[in-house]
Amino acid sequence: MSARLPAFDAHRRLLFTVAYQMLGSVADAEDTVQDAWLRWSAADRDDVADPRAWLVRTTTRLALDRLTSARARRETYVGPWLPEPLLTDEVPDPADEAVLGEQVSLALLVVLESLSPAERAVFVLREVFGLPAGEVAAALGRSEAAVRQLAHRAREHVAARRPRFDADRRAHREVTQRFLAACVGGDVGALLAALAPDAVLVTDGGGRSKAALRPITGADKIARFLAAVSSEGASVPGLRMELATVNGLPGVAAWSDAGPFVAVSLGVADGLVHQVLVVLNPDKLSGLRAGVGSA
Repeated sequence: MSARLPAFDAHRRLLFTVAYQMLGSVADAEDTVQDAWLRWSAADRDDVADPRAWLVRTTTRLALDRLTSARARRETYVGPWLPEPLLTDEVPDPADEAVLGEQVSLALLVVLESLSPAERAVFVLREVFGLPAGEVAAALGRSEAAVRQLAHRAREHVAARRPRFDADRRAHREVTQRFLAACVGGDVGALLAALAPDAVLVTDGGGRSKAALRPITGADKIARFLAAVSSEGASVPGLRMELATVNGLPGVAAWSDAGPFVAVSLGVADGLVHQVLVVLNPDKLSGLRAGVGSA
């Protein structure tokens, strides 16, 4: 079994990222990778011609099983459901970048939630990681023709719903810095200046933390809500907010004396914040402790 560990570790980050993008959950992705390891350690080596393909196929199937049960649990979730945020490297190692493929933002993960499990699997494997249709078909136990149809539907669905935000990281970071300063200062005027008039804010507290139970639309309402939250945050022991790379993009993270407190992901376009995704549920903040390399 010990001889198999290096082979598994060589693909561990890829497997974690596949599972995370499938599930939108750091904890579930870590559990899925652990389950894949158990399957790998018990597999007959003579039956594994391509370890990477075998591991991706196994991880995808395990993630699909978890996704079905996770969706059932979300039907009783309190308030809006957002994916779990994940701290990532500001400038990933080139080798890691090749393994991880395109970094998926929280905004895109929200869109992926509206796909069927099979469509989501195909989109992640084909569009994010660029795996051949034959390899994806083997992972899902479907024909290549079926995979191509699923990929076409998933691409159309994502293209229609994916927010159009700026890709310029420097501009994104500058807007995020202004947004953070305004939040920390509770400055309604500065927040209004940073927000697009039709901006939308979504907060996920899961019934565990105080949060808005519905999305908030409009710069004025969002600015006043964030200013009130900032005022309340002043009473949290040891609270510190700072710029962080959240799912590959500049965002905001905060910690208190008790541990991770909040993660904020922003959608930025034309120098303004158009979308604010706020995760407050403490059960979803394990990715603020360990980051992408935790798997």
